[in-house]
Amino acid sequence: MSTRVNHHKATPALAKALSDLSMAVGKTSIEPALKHLIDIRVSQLNGCTFCLDMHSKEAKIAGERELRLYHLTVWRESPLFSAREKAALAFTEALTHITVEGISDELYRNVSEHFSDTEISELNFAIVAINAWNRLGITSRMEPGAMDVAYGLNKANLE
Repeated sequence: MSTRVNHHKATPALAKALSDLSMAVGKTSIEPALKHLIDIRVSQLNGCTFCLDMHSKEAKIAGERELRLYHLTVWRESPLFSAREKAALAFTEALTHITVEGISDELYRNVSEHFSDTEISELNFAIVAINAWNRLGITSRMEPGAMDVAYGLNKANLE
């Protein structure tokens, strides 16, 4: 697989704007471990190997247990995720695979039981941001691991 367009070089101002959004999302009240799960799950759903690789490494470096990463594709059935995490993951999947019906009242009620209005908005922005990055990554066909050294994700940090 060869890399196509480099969005950072072709449209640096737009890439910076998206990067700024991601940095702002990282400063919200959403706990980092949950943010990692969202980034990984969206990347799985969208098939963005670059982002999946990067965010899995980030999560592991941040202390996420490997078993939870393995269970992420079956989070509904797994006992390893809290009710709050499961509500966020259901919201994540619904926003990533948005349908004509949108977000159901039932799903929104479930999310509202675990998150404040501010947190729901923050979750929404987190999901929007990673979906945007996935679309850029899929278009560009960036090679997984290509930015590991630049982002401090090289193999030495994972041991």
